[in-house]
Amino acid sequence: MVEYEACILGLRLAIDMNVQELPVIGDSNLLVHQVLGEWATKNTKILSYLHCVQELIKRFTKIEFKHVPRIKNEFVDALATLSSMIQHPDKNFIDPIPIGIHKQPPYCAHVGEESDGNPWFHDIKEYLAKGEYPEHATHTQKRTL
Repeated sequence: MVEYEACILGLRLAIDMNVQELPVIGDSNLLVHQVLGEWATKNTKILSYLHCVQELIKRFTKIEFKHVPRIKNEFVDALATLSSMIQHPDKNFIDPIPIGIHKQPPYCAHVGEESDGNPWFHDIKEYLAKGEYPEHATHTQKRTL
């Protein structure tokens, strides 16, 4: 469902920008094949998403869906996860998310229990919602965030 939500959000943004021709590249094999009509689904939760995508597709003069394996497209998974965490009163509004490309992959240590009782992603979510760093964040923590 997260993959469908990200796809719907992207299609709506393209429609709002008056895009007529659109290549859609996704790492969800299931979503791409269901949208293309190659695979069926009986899951009623996914059916409503599928119907929404099919209605949005009609707004384009040319649209092409292509599957790219997840291993080759890390950004799709990251953006889909972020889009499911962000809620905005206007469903068509998307805050820009700056994305940097690094020459080396990041390495993360095991995240233990947070001392403040919030989940590990709390500061990230707050930063995305408010655009402000936590009060006591160091320069390094701000760069990491």
